[in-house]
Amino acid sequence: RTGSDKPLRPRCGTPPAILSPGFGGVTNRDLCSLPFASSQERPHRKGLVLRKYFFLLLETNRSIMPEEKQTTVTIVGDGNAAHVLIPFLGDTHHTVNLMSLRPDDWSQTVMCEVQNMKHEVLHTFHGDLNKISSDYADVIPDADIIFLCMPVHQYRNALKALAPYISRSKKEVFIGTIYGQAGFNWMVHEIEKKYKLTNVAAFSIGLIPWVCRGEEYGSYGICYGGKKVNICAVTPPDRFDHLNEIFLEDICHTQLGCGKFVQACSFISLTLSVDNQIIHPSRCYGLWKRYGGKWKNYDDVPFFYKDFDDLSADCLKRLDDDYSTVRNAIRKHWPDRPFKYMLNYLELDRFVYQTDSADIKTSFTESETLGKIKTPVRHLESGEYQIDEHCRFFTDDIPYGLLITKWIAEQLGEEVPFVDEIINWVQDLRNERFLTKDNKIDLEACLAA
Repeated sequence: RTGSDKPLRPRCGTPPAILSPGFGGVTNRDLCSLPFASSQERPHRKGLVLRKYFFLLLETNRSIMPEEKQTTVTIVGDGNAAHVLIPFLGDTHHTVNLMSLRPDDWSQTVMCEVQNMKHEVLHTFHGDLNKISSDYADVIPDADIIFLCMPVHQYRNALKALAPYISRSKKEVFIGTIYGQAGFNWMVHEIEKKYKLTNVAAFSIGLIPWVCRGEEYGSYGICYGGKKVNICAVTPPDRFDHLNEIFLEDICHTQLGCGKFVQACSFISLTLSVDNQIIHPSRCYGLWKRYGGKWKNYDDVPFFYKDFDDLSADCLKRLDDDYSTVRNAIRKHWPDRPFKYMLNYLELDRFVYQTDSADIKTSFTESETLGKIKTPVRHLESGEYQIDEHCRFFTDDIPYGLLITKWIAEQLGEEVPFVDEIINWVQDLRNERFLTKDNKIDLEACLAA
């Protein structure tokens, strides 16, 4: 990338044979002289040149790729996370299938660059897809591990759709999700009961292990680094070590050198200690209270994290305090369980990132990885921009976040007044009904939705 004549060194995940003398000792300057890198493009498109040349070599030299495979993993969902998982799993010799609603838009080989926040490439990984399909029948039956990467509100429908195709002949099939909100184990137990599945183990990762984005849909993703520690819940609990060995290690620590997994004692630790359901609603509510949720020009819309203010930080603290009321009641009800990783917001942030954030506000405003994320808005006919009440901050984090916590609070006889306040705000904003007038869960309305 410097334009020097030094031979390129293979990055982690790049087969050494690709850059061997058999290819003429390819240099950075050689790459910049290729016909698809004009003199005007050279200073700005070296990364693109490298990627194109990399794929050219892969297509013409498949024989050099290792054939050994470990497990068959089917990724269900084709968002940002898939663009990292496929290369990471391919790099560690797993067979990878993909369930996508846009199968024709995916390349057979997917590439991921690990970059720092200056957009310097630290490592490059690649992964080949074994099967790509929009039909569960094509990609589920041979899966040893089925891994959901999609918005939380889609989990239950996806599980119901894939359940009939789960192999019954395999000794064990793991079904998991990359984000542990909403009592995922309850959803898996539902399909186990309905389809009489006896060989299923469920798992859920507390937080997405890395910050990432899909740069070119279906072919190229970017990972900006991983968390220092990851948390996972598994049922049956004694299957954690095996899952860690055959899968979890290979989606973060093997490639990034950080992010080893620890085991939560219960899925409820994740249900009550994952941060999106606390961060997103409180920040949106704070923006609504301060600005009315509208801005005249797009450039006036605050960054979601970098511009985190005192009002939003106070909203988050009040919401997290309600969660702590429920967490403390859980510990009191089951005193024999450790719940080591059922943490409040700042405890969780300091643990997974191994930071010493002074307070809620600075944990966002000083974050290197979250600074560029804008507030999700939609453009109104008036020309104004309004918080997008149809985005996943509302469709995931209210019915599959705050509402579940509210239900647990009711079962334990606890009051959660700020949870009630935000749910009432959202149900009026979206014309939905979750709570009765006396702030009790309206089960009939919730189940109907």
